Amino acid sequence: MKILFVFAHPEQRSLTGALRDVAIKELEAQGHEVRLTDLYADGWKSEVDRADFPLLRPEERLKPVTASHDAYAQDALTGDVKAEIEKLLWADALILHFPLWWFAMPAILKGWVDRVFAYGLAYGVGEHSEKRWGDRYGEGTFAGKRAMLIVTAGGWAEHYAPRGVNGPIDDLLFPINHGILYYPGYDVLPPFVVYRADKLDEAGFAPIAEDLRERMRSFATIAPIAYRRQNGGDYLIPSMQLRPEIGDPGATGFALHVDEGKPASRTLISAVG
Repeated sequence: MKILFVFAHPEQRSLTGALRDVAIKELEAQGHEVRLTDLYADGWKSEVDRADFPLLRPEERLKPVTASHDAYAQDALTGDVKAEIEKLLWADALILHFPLWWFAMPAILKGWVDRVFAYGLAYGVGEHSEKRWGDRYGEGTFAGKRAMLIVTAGGWAEHYAPRGVNGPIDDLLFPINHGILYYPGYDVLPPFVVYRADKLDEAGFAPIAEDLRERMRSFATIAPIAYRRQNGGDYLIPSMQLRPEIGDPGATGFALHVDEGKPASRTLISAVG
């Protein structure tokens, strides 16, 4: 399997960096081919601006969606973005590895998504009809490919539990897993999360590293999160509301968009420091 590993941490000697090395070494030991994008080391430009669209005329107002569409269609994106798109198309799988900062990914990684997930590549794909609404949420360019998050968090696991003060980790990561990865078609694997990362000592690192190695050994076979497909019949089109017979009528929240009846994993695979 060909894997693109996108790493976002400013310190190579961090816990996140050490886990990156463990993961890549194990993936390669299993026979996978890995390409690494190290955003901080590469000096990745995170903001979307006029410089991203060389064809945009000075008198034109920047409309990022339109500019992205035109630049991607005409192969006129900047060289750094085109290099990352080539990696995405080359890869059978994508791993995003980052610390959880203020309940989200670091800005540099969000900027990688903003610039690389171009219109026509990751969104705006497929035709609309009475029965479908384009190729997204289970369909799209990356359908059939796998994706996963490796995340380090400072809080305790209990703080991210279903009744924890920080909110459930599955909910916090939903915008990334469902909104960034599942949207363009990836089969999204349960994330690997390390808690109390700032308190982890050398003795505590060893079992977590072994847990991560085990996850990498099963990377090609572990069942993905059973998110509901947009065009699979669970949603009314064009309202995009779940059919009224699905779930408790009074229920709300992200969990409704996971089909618990399917034989697929939603269990968070985690490690606690």
